[in-house]
Amino acid sequence: MHANPYRIRVDVRPEYAEEHSDAEQQHYVFIYHIAIKNEGAIGVQLISRHWVITDGDGRVQQVKGDGVVGEQPHLPPGGEHRYNSFCVLQSPIGCMQGSYQMLADDGARFEAQIAPFSLAVPGALN
Repeated sequence: MHANPYRIRVDVRPEYAEEHSDAEQQHYVFIYHIAIKNEGAIGVQLISRHWVITDGDGRVQQVKGDGVVGEQPHLPPGGEHRYNSFCVLQSPIGCMQGSYQMLADDGARFEAQIAPFSLAVPGALN
């Protein structure tokens, strides 16, 4: 059996943006720092993204679009792409998960999964 030639690692570091948030207005801004690394043997291009964002009250937002922050980066084997983006929740806690739709240099299409991660105002998860 051959090893999967497509291996994408996605590391996420979320951060609460207090200076852009307003708790009285139920407006909580979270910045997320993403590092996408191609650990496979074949170059890939990130074509589109699909996020599922759930706040603490169970409201779900789905975000789909081309690329990430206006780019469709190509990652050669061992290559990495970093970017930051943000989302707004109506509650002080929530979570995000999703996937990137990838196109490999050999023409194969596949999804790189983004594992669920928490969004929380510091002190909100006591």
